[in-house]
Amino acid sequence: MLRTFRLGGIHPPENKLSAKRPIEELPLPREVIIPIGQHIGAPATPIVQKGDLVKVGTIIAKTSGFVSANIHSSVTGKVTKIDSFFDAGGYKRPAIVIAVTQGEEEQWEEGIDRSTTLVKECTLEPKEIIDRISAAGIVGLGGATFPTHVKLSPPPGAKAEVLIINAVECEPYLTSDHALMMSKSDEILVGVEILKRALGVSRAVIGVENNKKDAILRLSQIAMDYPGTEVMPLKVQYPQGGEKQLIDAVLRKQVKSGALPISAGAVVQNVGTVFAVYEAVQKNKPLVERITTVTGKHLETPSNYRARIGTPIGHLITASGGLPEDTGKIIGGGPMMGKALLSTDIPVTKGTSGILILPREESTRRPMRNCIRCAKCVTVCPMGLNPAFLMRDVQYADWNATEKGYIVDCIECGSCSYTCPANRPLLDYIRTGKQKVSALIRARKS
Repeated sequence: MLRTFRLGGIHPPENKLSAKRPIEELPLPREVIIPIGQHIGAPATPIVQKGDLVKVGTIIAKTSGFVSANIHSSVTGKVTKIDSFFDAGGYKRPAIVIAVTQGEEEQWEEGIDRSTTLVKECTLEPKEIIDRISAAGIVGLGGATFPTHVKLSPPPGAKAEVLIINAVECEPYLTSDHALMMSKSDEILVGVEILKRALGVSRAVIGVENNKKDAILRLSQIAMDYPGTEVMPLKVQYPQGGEKQLIDAVLRKQVKSGALPISAGAVVQNVGTVFAVYEAVQKNKPLVERITTVTGKHLETPSNYRARIGTPIGHLITASGGLPEDTGKIIGGGPMMGKALLSTDIPVTKGTSGILILPREESTRRPMRNCIRCAKCVTVCPMGLNPAFLMRDVQYADWNATEKGYIVDCIECGSCSYTCPANRPLLDYIRTGKQKVSALIRARKS
């Protein structure tokens, strides 16, 4: 019997419309908009000015702290401005605009290996591996965008025992990780070995949901050549991609409230991050592109693209046939955890796993009714919270009650809102309350 996490969860329609589509190379846009804050932590500090010429891989913004990440140019061109632009969250954030050089062959920074030759052997010491990952600006590509070099540096007294690779891709519609596993299986297994070496662990588990049988078969065959690495098929269950849920599914260990995954002896890395680590360590290639799914029921050609960081999402939508006439919302990410985007000018960032075009009838909210205390939201919550009570407490601005209700433990998966028969926007209120309570906790500590 296939494993999954033991608390809550749902199984919405999968709608993996682009699952059989191979990765396509996306033509370059005329300009890219590269935000300097594409990661959790302090935004990077720009080190270029208007008029500077850059190549692919040129560092254009440096880390401004330990929890930060370098930013590199994804194109060859000229810096035209450093200004504020709307991000996926609807806020104006600083970004560097680069006009792409037209009609000439791209120039890449020296030392970047662009060949497809597999490089298996890695003799670097753990610190050297982590330094290369940091220099390349690698962050978690599953959506959280936590700087990878920080995750590979456990706090004093904590020790990793197992590396877990998050290849479940439980969010409906998204298939970028699946496409990557099918096209870069060998590189991913080498990346797993590099991360094991960096962490000093001998065991790794690649968790893949059972709706990707072809990826499971391919990875399992290759993993036979790598002792200590196994591929674990998992039951299809949302939100299995959450770190705590995946640890429970794989190790049968619960991570306590407020604790980090390392407390269970685990370090979790997304499969896309693993491939980026391979390219950074073995090919000296910084993170300048990522695989992004563009999908939707009425979209002409749902696809998986290799997109340069900073590419306007409208460029990807056009490549997929353009916006359908009945478009209601454009979602950055998937339908469960994604957020509605303001425009098609918003750029692809390190955390852009997908762009979902929702038809109008599916994106219109139905009228909210009174809570009937059915407890469906409690049953499906993978963190064991009471979403109905948390929404009530946020409505009354009872921050003491919301904190005692463990609102900061919410992983914002949306299972509660999805299952609510009264159409109550539970997650919207919980997100608002979580921000308020988190700010109060930070103020109290300082």
